[in-house]
Amino acid sequence: MITLTEEMKAAFNTIKIFPVATASKEGVPNVVPIGVISLVDDSTIWIADNFMKKTLSNVLEDPKVPIYVWGPETKGSFQIKGDVELKTSGPEFGTIKGKSPAKGLLIVKITDVYDCRG
Repeated sequence: MITLTEEMKAAFNTIKIFPVATASKEGVPNVVPIGVISLVDDSTIWIADNFMKKTLSNVLEDPKVPIYVWGPETKGSFQIKGDVELKTSGPEFGTIKGKSPAKGLLIVKITDVYDCRG
């Protein structure tokens, strides 16, 4: 099982904007800044689809994302990779919809964590 350390979880919760990457089925990359993102538990991240166009198109074609975690207060950086499931209804979507103008919810199941601190 992939686990985030307590230090990584604390760092995740201090970041305001996360670079999130996707790729089309042809492999064309796309990176966007995401602000409405939550670490739900040790294996799940929620990302609100507020204004996604290319990102949403890409995850529908290739449902994988890397999320880069870095900030001055994180003492380094790490990358989280995961498989994505899109929800546009249900209790999880209702929770995120209550906090943002979400059109959908990307549920990321963490598959890999890379510590880039050396």
